[in-house]
Amino acid sequence: MGGFWGSIKEVLAHRELLDLLIRRELKARYKDSSLGFLWSLIKPLTMLLIYYVAIGQFLQAARGIPDFAIFVFAGLTIWGLYSEIVSSGTMSIIGNAGLIKKVYLPREIFPLAAAGSAIFNFAIQMIVLIAATVVLGQFPLSWNLLYVPVAILIVLVYGIAFAILLSALNVYLRDIQYLVEVAMLLLFWASPIVYAWSYVVNSAVVVSHSWIASLYLLNPVSSAVLAFQKGMWLAGSETRTIGDAVIAPQPWPADLDLRLLIVTIVGFILLIVCQRVFQKLQGNFAQEI
Repeated sequence: MGGFWGSIKEVLAHRELLDLLIRRELKARYKDSSLGFLWSLIKPLTMLLIYYVAIGQFLQAARGIPDFAIFVFAGLTIWGLYSEIVSSGTMSIIGNAGLIKKVYLPREIFPLAAAGSAIFNFAIQMIVLIAATVVLGQFPLSWNLLYVPVAILIVLVYGIAFAILLSALNVYLRDIQYLVEVAMLLLFWASPIVYAWSYVVNSAVVVSHSWIASLYLLNPVSSAVLAFQKGMWLAGSETRTIGDAVIAPQPWPADLDLRLLIVTIVGFILLIVCQRVFQKLQGNFAQEI
């Protein structure tokens, strides 16, 4: 535990350098680009359009999911934060080989800089999401908004934990970066981002295997996405009337609050473990890269 807190103090002592690395990461990403930071919106908005048309309209998922556009964009926004932290963080040590070979500084600062860049992009998308809910008259002004910071915390803790671990492993085994790409694809479809949690529940009922829903929620990203949706997707938590029909709210896991608490605690434990493994492996970084 002392090593973990010692690393935190060392990173804090280099916080100005961390800020410079985050700025460098952002500038390098959009260097010589006429649109600049707008590119951080183009990809999620393009994905939103694809999923809205392909899944929402062609597969008619939008009929069973009210305000489908807000639902999908909320899922893409929180998922994008996690995905970018892990993917960019995995490459962070290799990408900064020159600095690591020449200057001593806490090596954790590189995956943290990747996380800082991801947080900046997330903030831009979050502003757009909030603006969309206001324009559509669906801003979730309720206690459910408290789920939003909890979801963000969970994504940050797990994202940074895996970024730190995978950045170290990638130095010794370069296949890790490709495995991460595959894992991110699987995790995306294993989370209720472009389909509602109700579909998972209904599928489990159809096949008479209620354990499927419980197994599904073992993925901490799924719990974070559900919490974020519950906080930002107002239509999913309100009763609607269409004609003479009364449509019940989308179902949420009955034990979501307890599950979020457990997931958060486990996440912090995982962060400590991943950082200790990183410390064990960082000794030979300069030689291996």
